[in-house]
Amino acid sequence: MLTLKRLLVFTLMAAFTWAMSAAAQDPPSLDNILAGIEKRYAGKGFSATFFQESILKAMQITDTAEGTLTVKSPGKMHWAYTIPEVQKIITDGKEMWIYRPTDNQVMVGKAPSYFGGGKGAGFLSDIRQIRKSFRIQLQPAQNDHHRLKMEPLKPTPELADIVISVSKKTFQIDQVVTHNAYGDETRFILDNYQFDINPDENLFHFTIPKGVEVIKLEQF
Repeated sequence: MLTLKRLLVFTLMAAFTWAMSAAAQDPPSLDNILAGIEKRYAGKGFSATFFQESILKAMQITDTAEGTLTVKSPGKMHWAYTIPEVQKIITDGKEMWIYRPTDNQVMVGKAPSYFGGGKGAGFLSDIRQIRKSFRIQLQPAQNDHHRLKMEPLKPTPELADIVISVSKKTFQIDQVVTHNAYGDETRFILDNYQFDINPDENLFHFTIPKGVEVIKLEQF
């Protein structure tokens, strides 16, 4: 039989073990998740492959594309599409170029009109935008990922909200889903990350080839 002293010790140890187990299972706070993301993307730059799916709800059209993304913080991005056709979207944080060699065409505009406020997954080029530009809600976790819903502080028809899936293990953003005011959805699945790289500045500037049709986006 257990003595009173031994029973008390056993009870205290069981209670301590249960408390430690419960604490270990408590989900991390939103602030801890954001801090993990900011630490993961704190380097000068990163690259990744991406799969993109765009759904136009009203027209019931789904398009897909693939390529590579290179980012240099803050604000510089190089999207190199390889499927379904070669295309480049390049920004130095101020100017933006969309080059479509198949059409012998380049569209030129200002980066904020395309990527401002986190549009086009633009927040990936400056991860600090998450705290600065969005109201953030922690959503139910999904498998090995935290999920955050981000609503812009200044909503526009082009961007109603963004839902990101963040790896619980590495805090890298593996999926970005954007919605506009019309219910359309664009999904980016990111893979094959390379962090803490210092991309060449030339990647984020574009020299327009001779003979290419130039379209100013401000005209539209």
